[in-house]
Amino acid sequence: MKRREFVTKSIGVGLVGALTPVFGGLDTLASQPAPASGSFDLAAVRGGEPAQMFDQAMEALGGFKQFIKPGQRVLIKPNIGWDAGPERAANTNPDLVGHMVKASFEAGASDVFVFDHTCDQWDRCYRNSLIEAAVRNNGGTIVPGNNERNYREVSIPGARILKTTKVHELLLSTDVFINVPVLKHHSSTTVSLAIKNLMGVVWDRRFYHGNNLNQCIADFLAYRKPDLNIIDGYRMMTRNGPRGVSVADVADLKALVAGRDIVAVDAAATLMFGAQPGDIGHLRLAEEMGFGTLNLESLSIKRIRI
Repeated sequence: MKRREFVTKSIGVGLVGALTPVFGGLDTLASQPAPASGSFDLAAVRGGEPAQMFDQAMEALGGFKQFIKPGQRVLIKPNIGWDAGPERAANTNPDLVGHMVKASFEAGASDVFVFDHTCDQWDRCYRNSLIEAAVRNNGGTIVPGNNERNYREVSIPGARILKTTKVHELLLSTDVFINVPVLKHHSSTTVSLAIKNLMGVVWDRRFYHGNNLNQCIADFLAYRKPDLNIIDGYRMMTRNGPRGVSVADVADLKALVAGRDIVAVDAAATLMFGAQPGDIGHLRLAEEMGFGTLNLESLSIKRIRI
């Protein structure tokens, strides 16, 4: 059996676990009591529409307003990398992104910006993903990420390989950074989740691919971790990622995972996908470097079934 066939079939077997009636691999963890603060570390929601799941997740984390103060400028970073409609699950669900823009203004944001450094032609990605329309219809500003002049070189102290990189100027000029990737398969890293989504704020991704992809993905966290991570699992791409081929690659999972700890959020979503977090190279490295935890049993997790 060829390696690609083995990986694909293995993911297919793991996916059975991800589609169990409650929370896939997450329901193997012991239940944690509500924390004294009333705010959970992580929220995992299943069975609702994107906006409804987001609202319930934010309630479990203590309310969206704790992340955004009046007058702050907010950057929301979805995955808009591919020229594909929402049914393909190659990009973040537009209903979720639009609702998050609206919720940011309701929390007091003065400006809400959305962008991605796309892989396919940027204007087609923005339009055909339906994210551009969702952002504008809710008062947000969608910004192209396709021009190098809008990127600034920064140093990354503590990185092992990615010592410097160019990041989009919005990352430098906004107050709140919210990361909202889609949960999907990736041919190079098995899964593409919150940490992997941060490749969309840098200019030169070729450096990543030529210099230990998993380490570079983890290294970026030494520069900037998002203030909040929301993983869209409403539709989940189960194979042929990151672009996907057709709706045959997609499962209607109707899930969402949210939290501050980017490593823990990715670990929970990896279990939903049907894989083991410790088997994902950049997750293992990110924990090793102290950017978060893969030990979900140490966290208070709110599981919500709608």
